[in-house]
Amino acid sequence: MRLKIMNLKYSIKPVFFGISLMFASTAFAQEVVVTDSTAIQPDAEIKVKSEEKQGTQRRKVDGIAAVIGDYIILESDIDLMYKDMQSQGISTADVSDCNLAGSLMENKLYAHHAVQDSIIIPDAQINGMIDQQIQGFVSQAGSMDKLLEFYNKENEAELREELFRINKQRQLAQRMQQKIIEEIQITPEEVRQYFDKMEEKPMFGTEVELSQIVIEPEIPESEKQKVIDRLNEFKADILDNGASFSTKAVLYSQDPGTASGGGKITLTRKDPFVKEFKDVAFSLQEGEVSDPFETEFGYHIIQVNDIRGQTVDLRHILLIPDVTNASVEKARTEIDTLRKKIVAGELDFAAAAREASDEKETRNEGGKLINPRTGDTRFELTKIDPKLFKQVEGLKEGEVSLVLTQQDRTGRPQFKIMKVTKKISEHKADYATDYQKIKELALRDKQLKEIEKWQKEKIADTYIKVNGKYRECDYTSDWVKN
Repeated sequence: MRLKIMNLKYSIKPVFFGISLMFASTAFAQEVVVTDSTAIQPDAEIKVKSEEKQGTQRRKVDGIAAVIGDYIILESDIDLMYKDMQSQGISTADVSDCNLAGSLMENKLYAHHAVQDSIIIPDAQINGMIDQQIQGFVSQAGSMDKLLEFYNKENEAELREELFRINKQRQLAQRMQQKIIEEIQITPEEVRQYFDKMEEKPMFGTEVELSQIVIEPEIPESEKQKVIDRLNEFKADILDNGASFSTKAVLYSQDPGTASGGGKITLTRKDPFVKEFKDVAFSLQEGEVSDPFETEFGYHIIQVNDIRGQTVDLRHILLIPDVTNASVEKARTEIDTLRKKIVAGELDFAAAAREASDEKETRNEGGKLINPRTGDTRFELTKIDPKLFKQVEGLKEGEVSLVLTQQDRTGRPQFKIMKVTKKISEHKADYATDYQKIKELALRDKQLKEIEKWQKEKIADTYIKVNGKYRECDYTSDWVKN
């Protein structure tokens, strides 16, 4: 595999991470968090830390594996990468210290040159990320004490300081990577040349194109009014009687990502929250409590605690109106009727989707699904989401599924039917049939070549020192300068 050690990319993240319902509907990608060092003087060789805990004197000598520009890589950074991988169930049998050291050196090189190129990551942005991370961590861990124990930190301030350094360096590295390849494009002729030069054409597994119709039980107005009245009661109790917003959030909020933390959120205008939520949050003054308002997740009230420029510290309570048995049965009857008409040939599936489906993302396209991984309409069965695979694995081309039941993000039931609009059997890559996939491969190859070129140039003119056993590693890049 080309770019052996240099392009080792493990998704290393802590075991504690919560996802709030408040994020927009796109999947929230968990951030990579690897404990590492911060900028130091390049001539530093050994860091000695003495700790005293529960009457026992402990002494830790932490060697420096490498220095990349203004950043160091400690041997403990590499040890922690192993720990994080194992905590996620990732096998480390074929992963060596050299692999991880090479990956860390690459990331430090990106971060160092991001600073040299004046790439700026605002502190407020990093602090906002940290607030969200800690909220999620605590929700999963159960308490701040357990979180501090996992990260071996004495207090929250020390943890925040460490997370700030980690996130800042990671964001710099990501921005630098994006800058290197952001303007790289590929022409149809380059795609053709790439395909023709392939010594062995790749095999593509069986693929399907899918469409679906989703019917959601209607929420009665009476149920919506119930939660609005309840939120108004909360607001009155807070303003008139001095009740604690935080306590009410813990007791009543139905947002699992923030309820245990008293509904606390730190929000910036760039954060991926739904528009309605941000509009209300940034319209309030300090101490003000909003009226109940609706988003796709339910109904909310917000209290703003602090405003710091473009950053707002707030608390919120989410209540989700429920559906009734009658509305559930009505939705089930509706989709049963649609399916019978489609199977009988009385109704076209795409036309029915445009007319009746409650799924906004697919309705206008006749129910057609887009593969979020590739951006096209094809789903390779070996790589498809396991739940989706179970729903369509036995269907033939043109066949419509039985009525399927699922839950939306708030836990309410939904009913849907699916159709395999096209099925493409396993085959060797064909330029015409698989142009989009071949184009992606060709573009990725071009990007990797540009990254290799950039790294070779930057390694040559960057201060780099590799120590001890890490000098003996077989790196693809010239980290150990002669």
